[in-house]
Amino acid sequence: MTGLFLILFFWLVGNALSLLTGGYISGNIIGLILLFASLCLHWVKAETIRPAARFLLGAMALFFVPYGVGLMDSYRVILENLWAILVSGIVSTILVLFVTGKTFQSLNRRVRLRHIKQMRHDA
Repeated sequence: MTGLFLILFFWLVGNALSLLTGGYISGNIIGLILLFASLCLHWVKAETIRPAARFLLGAMALFFVPYGVGLMDSYRVILENLWAILVSGIVSTILVLFVTGKTFQSLNRRVRLRHIKQMRHDA
């Protein structure tokens, strides 16, 4: 129960901060960041959160039911905008793959250069 309380507490604090700041960032995201920070700073122990998090992950399929019903209810709007949805989905996927690949290549290059410098220094 403590873990569930903490998760809901950070969700509530995140939503309150979102409302106070004008709602530019979703309260769920703010709460998630606050929970992550408190775990990293060891203000909250992971063992306290773990049982509640596992329960919520196990029941995650139930959380998607309202969205599925909403999609079925608004299928006409989706059909009217199908090309825009498909194009934006494909373009954003390609963009994410490109940026992720370039980031990985850059980080991998840095690690290799650091390794080479270390080998030269040791020799």
